[in-house]
Amino acid sequence: MTVVVRDAEPRDLPAIVDIYNEVIDTSDAIWLDEHVTHADRLAWYDEQVAAGFPVLVAVADGDDDHVVGYGSFGPFRAKAGYWPTVEHTIHVHRDHRGRGVGQALLDDLLRRAAADGRRVVVAGVDGGNEGSIRFHERNGFREVARMPGIGRKWGRPVDLVLLQLDLPDPAPSGGPS
Repeated sequence: MTVVVRDAEPRDLPAIVDIYNEVIDTSDAIWLDEHVTHADRLAWYDEQVAAGFPVLVAVADGDDDHVVGYGSFGPFRAKAGYWPTVEHTIHVHRDHRGRGVGQALLDDLLRRAAADGRRVVVAGVDGGNEGSIRFHERNGFREVARMPGIGRKWGRPVDLVLLQLDLPDPAPSGGPS
């Protein structure tokens, strides 16, 4: 399968909603019990775009309308002092996991974060999602915190694992200073 990553467009929102809701139904990756609506994801998309944050989709086999995953990053915390740090999210359609979709999205998100001058990318992963933890570790993230019982999903406590990737220093602009 060939994967192409591109900027999301409003026409991609139905696929994003479907992927998001499937993840809600089948995992602890999203700590919600209820489905999101198209209006919810449209508001999220509009906020991301207005703030200058990427919203990306992965499409399969050259079919620009066949969205198989999406990713984005946004602020890690609200205060201005955290500006160099972003937190990313990636979700892949259940039929396309393990096929390089998440990797393609992560590669593009990391490239964009570095190009935007960001210094740190954080991944907040459900403590029981060993596959996601290993994925991030293979990509240079390191575990920096484990927060037991910090959230709830399906009426039970869930753990949060924070992983961090320090991006390389930007290349010098050249010439003596």
